[in-house]
Amino acid sequence: MGAEAKAPLLEGRRSGATPAQTLGNIVVSIVGTGVLGLPYAFRTAGWLAGALGVAGAGAATFYCMLLLLESRDKLREQEVEEQHDGNYTYGDLGEKCFGRIGRYFTEVTIILSQTGGSVAYLVFIGQNVCSVFPNGGEGGPVSPAAVVLAVLLPAEAALTFIRSLSSLAPCSILADACTVLAVATVVKEDLQLLAARGRPFDGRSAFAGLWGVPFACGVALFCFEGFCLTLALEASMSDRKRFRPVLLQAIAGVTAVYVSFGVCGYLAYGDAIRDIVTLNLPNNWSTAAVKVRT
Repeated sequence: MGAEAKAPLLEGRRSGATPAQTLGNIVVSIVGTGVLGLPYAFRTAGWLAGALGVAGAGAATFYCMLLLLESRDKLREQEVEEQHDGNYTYGDLGEKCFGRIGRYFTEVTIILSQTGGSVAYLVFIGQNVCSVFPNGGEGGPVSPAAVVLAVLLPAEAALTFIRSLSSLAPCSILADACTVLAVATVVKEDLQLLAARGRPFDGRSAFAGLWGVPFACGVALFCFEGFCLTLALEASMSDRKRFRPVLLQAIAGVTAVYVSFGVCGYLAYGDAIRDIVTLNLPNNWSTAAVKVRT
């Protein structure tokens, strides 16, 4: 791989992103469609076990991100001794730790992770849009999902050519706003059901078994995406020393939202909760808007 094709881990262009812009980018990179499956995970694990599992996943994510930053700093200390140009990649980091096998394993893992995530999002968006149409859009000459994929795939490919994360900050903030609106709409439906029940914890299990916490933690880890963007997000800040506090704020806030969302969904629907919580919502214009936004 040539030097011009590398994504540097250490030094790069300072795009001058503010803490607010970086916070928006972090939240967008972390929050994924997995959040819609959290209420089902809480039903399987229990509301208290689910809360502990999500909190553990958030803490583990934050700790591993800090480890990645510390590893990068170690490489920076060796630059002067080795007279390196500073353009370390994730593959270089893997090779430093585990040799050539570490490089290959790291690069293959990143490719699989990013490709799988992109495909999952495209499929999820297509299914969500189809669910808005009567009968899921079936019966027509062209499937709505195929149209959505045909439009989004070139757009997604074009976005890969954007090198500066700070330039995506306005889109990230807009995406954050849409996510907040969608989650708020789902929570509103949950609270209405909880108010009608009167005693929300009746008939709801706190611990569903020994493996409740590990199970919820594993599901929650799927919700904390964007780990490989840690160094790029830090590099986009004008004041990199402020990145760790901003990262902590983002992880803590997202974890709190995940716990609240999962608990409310499970308490509202109980054993009737679906694997994707939006499938439990009534069919009206507001829920259709939620599916489009998510």
